[in-house]
Amino acid sequence: MAGPRVEVDGGLLEGGGQILRVSTALSCLLGLPLRVQKIRAGRSTPGLRPQHLSGLEMIRDLCAGQLEGADIGSTEITFTPGKIKGGSQTADTKTAGSVCLLLQVSLPCVLFAASPSELRLRGGTNAEMAPQIDYTAMVFKPIAEKFGFKFNCDIKMRGYYPKGGGEVIVQVSPVKQLNPINITERGSVTRISGRAFVAGALPFKVAKEMAAAAVRCLRKEFRDLYVNIQPVQEPRDHAFGNGSGIIVVAETSTGCLLAGSALGKRGVNADKVGIDAAEMLLGNLRHGGAVDEYLQDQLIIFMALANGVSRIKTGPVTLHTQTAIHFAEQLAKAKFTVKKSEEEGDAAKDAYIIECQGIGMANPNL
Repeated sequence: MAGPRVEVDGGLLEGGGQILRVSTALSCLLGLPLRVQKIRAGRSTPGLRPQHLSGLEMIRDLCAGQLEGADIGSTEITFTPGKIKGGSQTADTKTAGSVCLLLQVSLPCVLFAASPSELRLRGGTNAEMAPQIDYTAMVFKPIAEKFGFKFNCDIKMRGYYPKGGGEVIVQVSPVKQLNPINITERGSVTRISGRAFVAGALPFKVAKEMAAAAVRCLRKEFRDLYVNIQPVQEPRDHAFGNGSGIIVVAETSTGCLLAGSALGKRGVNADKVGIDAAEMLLGNLRHGGAVDEYLQDQLIIFMALANGVSRIKTGPVTLHTQTAIHFAEQLAKAKFTVKKSEEEGDAAKDAYIIECQGIGMANPNL
């Protein structure tokens, strides 16, 4: 049944965990046996880390596949996928590894499962080097659902670096096919909202300071706009360990959502964290793209699978996005084009149109 193994070079482009996520998800969806070599070859700690391992094991379990070479520090794995079945799955990074990245690898797969899925994802919910769960809920979810699926994301427990201990339950019903999307009209910003949180031993005034600093920074640019950033003390029974951070989301007249976020770190003053998040949002608004820099790469796999032509307007195309496109073309044979936006008013801005002829993946079970 299975053809020859597809060979993936884990050292290309982004050269990290993202290659594993995109290639194993597509391998699982398309029934392609896979070998990934040189995994995270250029990183300071090469090879698989605990969060990559738990993602791989979850994909293996989702489709009753076979996985070889999957150990901490391993730089080569082979994966032979089976049939995607759905049902209940648990993935635990046992560290502060990101639950959002576990969702990134599993969501495309369970959309094409035989039955509804419940994914219990454990690790960090608000962790460095990954989207925060609030970004997933406030930005990724509403935009991704434009592909014609729905998922439910229940944050049971928040977890932070270094302990982790967070838990999110995601429920997904399978679809027959994905619709293409067109997100090219940014529109004007109509509201800005967000949340600044503290958890554990950190005083509530830290959340208030982050929120106030972000509001001040955004008010300079948007004098007449209502900016509503809630300071939040995470309840003790819903947060494991200590953490702080902020997310700010701009909503536009055409329904686009763009964000900026930052996490508190020891020795960094709360004002600076708030300002960093606000500056990130302002940067994402300046380039004129209709999706922000963190949404770009997360949409690529869905565009590749959709039934028809998708178009998104972005700011500068990130290395993560180039990586996702490369492997979506190599493995799924989707066709992408990336062009500088020619639209009126974009000449001075760094805006691009990413277009994809999707493969029209159909769920064999429905």
